Amino acid sequence: MTAGADSSSTVGIIAGSGVLPFSVADLLRARGRTPFLFAIRGFCDPVRVAQYPHHWVALGQVGRLTRLMRAEGCGDIVFIGGLVRPALSEIRLDLGTLRAIPAIAKALRGGDDHLLTGISRIFESHGFRLVGIQDVAPELLMPEGSITRLAPDADALADIAKGRDLMRAISPFDVGQAVVVIDGHVVAVEDIEGTDQLLARVARLRADKRIRARPGRGVLVKTPKVQQDLRFDLPTLGPKTIDGIVAAGLAGIGIVAGRTLVAEADVMTEKADRAGLFVTGLPL
Repeated sequence: MTAGADSSSTVGIIAGSGVLPFSVADLLRARGRTPFLFAIRGFCDPVRVAQYPHHWVALGQVGRLTRLMRAEGCGDIVFIGGLVRPALSEIRLDLGTLRAIPAIAKALRGGDDHLLTGISRIFESHGFRLVGIQDVAPELLMPEGSITRLAPDADALADIAKGRDLMRAISPFDVGQAVVVIDGHVVAVEDIEGTDQLLARVARLRADKRIRARPGRGVLVKTPKVQQDLRFDLPTLGPKTIDGIVAAGLAGIGIVAGRTLVAEADVMTEKADRAGLFVTGLPL
């Protein structure tokens, strides 16, 4: 627990899709802290969320959400789980949202990091402290080094280095967080589609004979953006990522240690070992 986190207050978890909101809640409980989930309708798993104290909220219900968080005694707030960027017309308006419309509209005019930072300022203006996973559940972050039996060879390390160079170069444009590099060639860069669809695109390129390298070469590199607010939208991988790597015919994954979330790490590592892939945490 970092000095910035309030160990005495309930932690509000604004929960999107996937398993990570529940992993965070379980780790908080194990530390003796009280998690409270604010589950986003249409994204958070209703079966899983029923196992935790929770309220349901719709995207954009700023007034309702802030009232509920105060009522539940939340001091620290963490955003976790998948979301799809909404159009302004899709945001459900309440009085609190109407008051925040200028700030929300400004936040929507930019990339994902710009959006999340803008939304965070709205909650901070209501007196809540936005914290990151590194503050409340650092166990979910990727460690340095390979967590699989295999480690990257010299060719894979060269592809990883090129991928990291590219991600640093495009970072100011706030586009994506992943790239595929095969034998020194940049094959595909993540955009709004996300990592799963990036890997599916690489698999299609292989099927169409646009990629000539034999299967088992090349890497997926995932990194946060330069100067990214690390409280939000960290690169994430899990068992489904391994399925995508296998379909794309790559050798493995390079991700930045301490800056990447790992969902269901044991399941993911076992699946990668069975497939003969590496998953390695890169130094900063």
